[in-house]
Amino acid sequence: MNNGNYSTLDPATVRVVVLGASPNPARISYEATRRLAHKGFDVIPVGKSKGEIEGIRIRTDQPLLEKVHTLSLYVGPDNQPPLYDYILALKPQRIIFNPGTENPELKLQAEEAGIETEYACNLVLLATDQFL
Repeated sequence: MNNGNYSTLDPATVRVVVLGASPNPARISYEATRRLAHKGFDVIPVGKSKGEIEGIRIRTDQPLLEKVHTLSLYVGPDNQPPLYDYILALKPQRIIFNPGTENPELKLQAEEAGIETEYACNLVLLATDQFL
């Protein structure tokens, strides 16, 4: 998403919440967290299962974090409604709806709250240097 607004940011100053993070290496959310960390982002995995992703503890609570740049979503639409308030309370600058998480209702609520939304694949954005 290199639209000029983010291109000058240092990844270390960019906080990314991976919502739906899993300690299972076979899950895409695991790989996304790993790649974000390797690229130097301030990544915070939040999920329902305790564990770690390469030394980064998965938060199983709903931490109210400040200065969230991007929320990368890995929770299916059927499981998202209980998370709406939490997602909006984080006030991320943008939400990436990864494949399988597309949700027009949450997208509309986010946009009405002034949050940029994008249907995209976090891994593709990172691999093609379009994340920022």
